[in-house]
Amino acid sequence: MRRASLVLLAVWGAALADLPTAALARQSVGSETKFTPAIPRTWDDQAIAALEVPLADPVGSPKHVPADYYYMIPVRPIYKQYPVYAPGHEPPGYMDWLKQQEPQVVWDDKGHTPSLRTEAEWVKAGEAVFSAETIFVGENGGVLTLSEIRDTKWYEKTGMPVTPEGVLPFLNYVVREKGKVELGSFSCAMCHTRLMLDGTLLKGAQGSIPFDRAQAFSFATQLASIPGMVRNLERQLFAAPWVRPDPLQLEDSMSSVQIAAIHEQVPPGVLSRHRASSLYPVQVPDLIGVKDRHYLDRSGLQQQRSLADLMRYAALNQGADDYASYDGFIPAAADFKTLPSPDKLDPNLAANDRYSDDQLYALALYVYSLKPPPNPNKFDDLAVHGQKVFDREGCSGCHTPPLYTNNKLTLAEGFTPPPGADKKYDILPISVGTDPNLALKTRRGTGY
Repeated sequence: MRRASLVLLAVWGAALADLPTAALARQSVGSETKFTPAIPRTWDDQAIAALEVPLADPVGSPKHVPADYYYMIPVRPIYKQYPVYAPGHEPPGYMDWLKQQEPQVVWDDKGHTPSLRTEAEWVKAGEAVFSAETIFVGENGGVLTLSEIRDTKWYEKTGMPVTPEGVLPFLNYVVREKGKVELGSFSCAMCHTRLMLDGTLLKGAQGSIPFDRAQAFSFATQLASIPGMVRNLERQLFAAPWVRPDPLQLEDSMSSVQIAAIHEQVPPGVLSRHRASSLYPVQVPDLIGVKDRHYLDRSGLQQQRSLADLMRYAALNQGADDYASYDGFIPAAADFKTLPSPDKLDPNLAANDRYSDDQLYALALYVYSLKPPPNPNKFDDLAVHGQKVFDREGCSGCHTPPLYTNNKLTLAEGFTPPPGADKKYDILPISVGTDPNLALKTRRGTGY
């Protein structure tokens, strides 16, 4: 543990600016400000039960696993990561060099960090958690594989962006066993990193990875030959059996290539994420400024009342909600019905391990620290005119400065809130005409 902690300090030792935090006891010692973080318990049964806004049809609202189950899930170690280069940009001998590297754990599977002394060090550690890959594959075996990302056709078909140096910024190589190079994916950064027009990377922004197009590539090629694989994956991700008619029924008569064609239409910045739908994909949220938002997700699925709630949101969205029961449907179950034992979890799922409370705390501090880039637009005469229009039309009623949100839920067309909802949640009782399907027909669908 001490060796891992020394690596942490070496990797994360750079100081950052003063940052907002929660529950910190600070003490000034010399030129440093030391503090003892009061790390909340992520999986508190009472807090988890009240965390999410009920679904539009409450019969489908998840019944999450108890804390005893959650804390039996192994903590994931975080390994040193190496950049992925697009074809034609990889340094000579790079893969052979990677195979000679010893595995390096920068945060071990105990998840404790006694050597992090300052808030800046905790934030920097949180950035490592943000970027840490959670699924590892070789040449084949699922969506995003070594064979795909080394294939020029994959880049042509998906439109995958790369940096001016030829680096694929959303994925990393990982060495967990000497001589074996794996492709790591499904970090927080994968969906929340934006490659800007000038070639810089903006972490926490609405991501620019064309993930659904990459998924379509896998569905139409390597996964198409495995009977039932694509349809089973779609059901695991998107099924909401209590919704009638079943939105996924459309796919029952479709081939893998036809299902791939649905995903191919989803543009970068939008995602067919789990609990949503390939038919009703979700805009990837911008995490910059998320600490000021009272509800998370496009459907206002989760309340955010504290930093601990953001920790819970991260735990759920890194796979823990796959073990919940949605009216008897359990996404992580092999038969979609029987909850697996914590010591027999599917190694191909992100939820086969979890972040520790320390890691989630560091992650939340990092996300809360994110700052927007400078506005490239000048506040000129045209902008002044726009401000007058904004004020005249009453836009601030919903988009209230300085956050430009009133932090209220709006109704999906066709949804009537249950009695008492207006006392429990902040609801603006109007509909704004957006497509109601995500809010009414998915496992994220709250009716808002």
